Amino acid sequence: MDRGRLVGSVVRKGTILKLERVLYRMAVVPLIAFLPASLAYKVACLRGDWCYWYDSCKRGEINRCLEEVLGDQLSPEARSRVTRDVFRLRSCQAVDVTRLLGKGQALARQVEIRGLEHIENALAAGKGAILCSAHFSSVDSCFSLIGTRGFPITVVGRWVKGNRAVENRSSIETFVSEFIHRKILQRHRHRPNIEPRPGKLGVAVQAATVLRNNELLGILLDPPVLAADRARAVPMKFLNGQALLLPGVVTIAQLIGTPVLMTFLLRSADWRHQVLQISPPVPVDGDPVAAFGNCLAVVEATIRKNPAHWVFWNSSDLVDLGLLSEKTTKVLAECRVV
Repeated sequence: MDRGRLVGSVVRKGTILKLERVLYRMAVVPLIAFLPASLAYKVACLRGDWCYWYDSCKRGEINRCLEEVLGDQLSPEARSRVTRDVFRLRSCQAVDVTRLLGKGQALARQVEIRGLEHIENALAAGKGAILCSAHFSSVDSCFSLIGTRGFPITVVGRWVKGNRAVENRSSIETFVSEFIHRKILQRHRHRPNIEPRPGKLGVAVQAATVLRNNELLGILLDPPVLAADRARAVPMKFLNGQALLLPGVVTIAQLIGTPVLMTFLLRSADWRHQVLQISPPVPVDGDPVAAFGNCLAVVEATIRKNPAHWVFWNSSDLVDLGLLSEKTTKVLAECRVV
C-alpha cells in the first residue's frame, strides 16, 4: 500500500473511531449504565475489546509506551494484556460517572471504601485533610464517591482546557465531558474545582482556605507541568526516569499542619466491583521535595502494581512529563490516528 492510501486509511479509521466514541458516550452509556452492574460493565468491557482490536494505532502506541517506560518489568504477553485492559478501563470509566447520577448510590454500591476512619480522624483534629492521588483509574469518580458519604471535598485540577489528554476531542465529546460528566461529578463536591492557571499562585490560597475550613482537598500529584510553571517545577525520580512536577502540595500541608492521605480507586477482576483505599497519614516533615518524593513513591508503586489503571499511557503526556523522548514520539506519530 502506497503512503497516500495508507494515510487515507488511517484518516477513515480515525473518523470511525470518533463517531463510535460519540455514540458510545451519548447513546450506549445512558442505556446500559443503570442495568445490573454485571451486565453494564460486561458491555463496557466488550466495547473496550472492540476498540483494542480495531484501533491498531492506539494499541501499538500504548504497548510501545509501556515498553519504553517500564522496560522489562512486563513481558510482551503481559504488555498486550495490560494494553487491552487500558481500553476496558476507559470504557468502564464512562459508566462509573453516569452511575453517580442522583445520590450516586448506583456506583457507591459497587465500591468498598477502606480507610474512611483516616478521614474521620483528620476532620476531628480540625485541620482538614489532603487526599493525594494520581491520574489513576476513575479518579474523578473516586473523589465524588467520598462526597456521596457527606464529606465536604473540593478538587484541585483542570477539567478540559489545557489538558493534553483531551484537547483532540471533537466538539461533541467535549460537550459530553464539559457539560454532562462534569455536572454529575461536581454535584457530589462541596465547591467548584480549583483550576490552576498558568503562572498564577492563587491556587495555594484557595486550597489553604478549604483546609482551614476543616474540609477535604483532592489533589493529583502527576499532572504534566504547564509551560508557564516550569520554572517552579522540580525533577523527580519516577517510573525509571525523571518527571518534572510541582511539589506544592507538601508545602501547603506543612504550613497548615494538614495530614496527607494517599487515595486510590482500584478495579477488581470482575470489572464492576472497586475498592477505594485511603492510607493513614503520610509523613511530610522535613525537606518538602524529599517529602513529596515519598508521596510520589507510593504513586509509582501503585502504578507498577496496576499499570493498566494509569491513564497516561500515551506519548504526548509522557513527553510532557519527561518520561518519553521526542524521538520516540516521532516514531509513534507515524501511526497515530488523527
